Amino acid sequence: MTTCALVCENLTVSREAGASPTLVDISASIGRGEKVALVGLNGSGKTTLLSSIVGLVPHEGRIFVCDEVLTRRNADRIRTKVGFLFNVPEDQLLFPTAIEDAAFGLIQSGLEPPEAFERTRKTLDELGIGHLAKRSVHRLSHGQKQRVALAGAIVTAPPLLLLDEPTAALDPPAKNELAALLSRLDSAQIIATHDLDFAEKLCSRVLLLEGGTIAADGDTIAKIRQRWGV
Repeated sequence: MTTCALVCENLTVSREAGASPTLVDISASIGRGEKVALVGLNGSGKTTLLSSIVGLVPHEGRIFVCDEVLTRRNADRIRTKVGFLFNVPEDQLLFPTAIEDAAFGLIQSGLEPPEAFERTRKTLDELGIGHLAKRSVHRLSHGQKQRVALAGAIVTAPPLLLLDEPTAALDPPAKNELAALLSRLDSAQIIATHDLDFAEKLCSRVLLLEGGTIAADGDTIAKIRQRWGV
């Protein structure tokens, strides 16, 4: 067993047949438990990179999740090792109530519903939305939906978390609570974000995407700010 939760080797991704690649020759590794900010301007390929890691878009090159290479045949099994947060939470909320939706992964893993709901309620409480457990997901605000989707991503304690703009629609206190929660988790984390303050608070490493390639690996947030003039 290696010390890596994720390894990408010469990863190239084209979202459409015949189109120019969105990602070109990406090679990077993420250590177990490492928290990495994935930053870049709009269109730089952040969402595409996260999606490719769980087999949602076809790719060339190789992707290893916890030492297992991703293929079409094992993509479903790979996804059980990954907690994924879409940048649009509505895309992953499928069940009537918040707790039913967030508990789905636990029940799919074989946990009996009463225990799954108990564990899920604790996660919802940690995210500040325990009081919404039985609320219809259709009656939640965007920020509340974001936290329900996040609860579903982390409740199974996966070894790898891929979070696409997790602070979208969160107010400053909620961002602080989220940073504190994520810092306590043992999962390796890749956090695609425009929120440089949040990234600086949580992540020990930064990957910068520009034009579909890794332009910098290991720069500080201060260097990213200087690079962008912000």
